[in-house]
Amino acid sequence: MTSPAATVTAPVADAPAATAPHAPRNSLLDSLMPLLVDVGAPLASYYALKAAGLGTFAALAWSSALPAVRTVWGVARRRRLNGPAALIVTVNVVSLLTGLAVGDPRLMLAKDSGVSSIIGLVILVTALKGQPMMTAGVRPWLVKGDAAKDAAWQRLAAGSAAFRRAEIRFSAVWGAALLGECVLRAVGAYTLPVETMVWLGTVVMVATLVFAFLLSGRVGAVPMERMIAEEAGAGKTADTAR
Repeated sequence: MTSPAATVTAPVADAPAATAPHAPRNSLLDSLMPLLVDVGAPLASYYALKAAGLGTFAALAWSSALPAVRTVWGVARRRRLNGPAALIVTVNVVSLLTGLAVGDPRLMLAKDSGVSSIIGLVILVTALKGQPMMTAGVRPWLVKGDAAKDAAWQRLAAGSAAFRRAEIRFSAVWGAALLGECVLRAVGAYTLPVETMVWLGTVVMVATLVFAFLLSGRVGAVPMERMIAEEAGAGKTADTAR
């Protein structure tokens, strides 16, 4: 149906340059919209298409196209294609075309795990290299458009080993979660009935997102937020003393 990789990396693809101030999300609805579209729309459209008389493969194909179209449209609307965005678009389009060429409904289900595995692996590799891919997504949430916090982030990223470790842990959790989700959905695609895996795949996806969100927050985002607040406070004290 769809992969959580495109949803969790959407902030990365849309994030502004790391050197510019960051604005917070306009509303909770704006933050949840990618998840609602990528999870809810394909599932609803699959059952609607099945009810309209389409076969299993055709319904899977058309419903799987929605997240790919949304991603491509987002890139075209912003007129900016950075590395993460290019990766998401390429993997989604290639996997969709492969599924259409083979004509196997199980492959259409398994392709989503392929998307997760590739992007999860890239996230892990960037974390191990000390250049965590998820940084561009988590940074706006932590600095919240505050210039003092943004400056504190830059100082910590340049000089705090503890901050860098937390930053790497955040990306590593998401990378590992996406790889684990890939294994579960790939096994399910070829061992369970297609109709079962259509809804069960969504359950696995949501569970993966919740697990990764909670764990990455505990070991990465929360420690980073605390260090940013302390550093920003110290910076303001220093400025007042002058």
